Amino acid sequence: MTEIGEGIGGVVEAAMVGRAVEPNTGNTDDPSGANADTQSCANCSAPVSGNFCSNCGQKVNLHRTLSAIGHDLLHGVLHLDGKLWHTLPLLTFRPGSLTRRYIDGQRARFVSPMAMFLFSVFAMFAIFQMLGLSTPTDLSADDAIEQLEAASVEALEAEEARLQSELDELVEGGNVTVVTSREDLERNLAVTQRLLGTARGEEVTVEDDQFDLRNLDVNLTGNEFFDNAVTKKWRENPSLMLYKLQANGYKFSWLLIPLSLPSVWLLFFWRRRFKAYDHAVFVTYSLAFMSLFFIALSLAGASGLTLGWGWAIFAIVVPLHIYKQLRGTYSLSRFSAIWRLFALQFSILFILLVFLQLLLLLGAF
Repeated sequence: MTEIGEGIGGVVEAAMVGRAVEPNTGNTDDPSGANADTQSCANCSAPVSGNFCSNCGQKVNLHRTLSAIGHDLLHGVLHLDGKLWHTLPLLTFRPGSLTRRYIDGQRARFVSPMAMFLFSVFAMFAIFQMLGLSTPTDLSADDAIEQLEAASVEALEAEEARLQSELDELVEGGNVTVVTSREDLERNLAVTQRLLGTARGEEVTVEDDQFDLRNLDVNLTGNEFFDNAVTKKWRENPSLMLYKLQANGYKFSWLLIPLSLPSVWLLFFWRRRFKAYDHAVFVTYSLAFMSLFFIALSLAGASGLTLGWGWAIFAIVVPLHIYKQLRGTYSLSRFSAIWRLFALQFSILFILLVFLQLLLLLGAF
């Protein structure tokens, strides 16, 4: 219940952050024009004609009631103005057209790329939290393992049977929302089976001790100081490092924008009509769509979509969306868009690797 509450709070925060970047200045709550005869603006004292001040943009009709505070909260969080309904269909089905039209100056009609990005990223992490999709934070499980080491053969056999039964139920369900739980069960089952073999006097050989991250050596940068610092943190508390990895991914997701810009620029550096701003809008809208797409996949998984179908949809939708956005944004032929798509896919893998390394370094310091 706590995770659901925190997730709802994250969605509310996402909406408020998105609206802070993309304020709603064009709608009117007083279409009747009842206050059009107000002589001056209460905020800047400028002469006013209409429902909004032409100098500062403040509404003429001001409310001073408790119900108005509730209205402002609901309006700021839940109100979906015309911009969103114009933006979402284009972002989903015609991303190239949306990107090009925004670059060419159609700003009032669409939600800005940064506002869409902030809202989608915050909402994605909130939905993941509500559905229980998060990194495991109990890798060491020292107390549980110590209790198992002291348990009898009968107790270990009962624990093995329980874990195997739960694992079988998850595998039969095939639900993408239980991947983390499945990995935890498989790890705990392997530990239990190893301890059970030891308790029975059997010879147990473990070629790769995946359960003891204190033996982990990290070589991220080639710099001895940084790599030793990350290795030390992993060995001291791998659970904390995984938690920091997840938290920093949420906080520093915006780094994906500057990290992606050089790759897109290299695809068009000889075409001088396309500027860095064009690439920034392209990247930001693309990342916003990917976040919304992951939300849709996770919700579909919670509704029964199997992991195999989820991967199949991902493998089709993501390249197709990037291809359509490339063609529409940069007016490319099919061949030009296809070879740039393949180049960009290799770049994405490199960008994600660099982003992961940055998150690990941020977690270590």
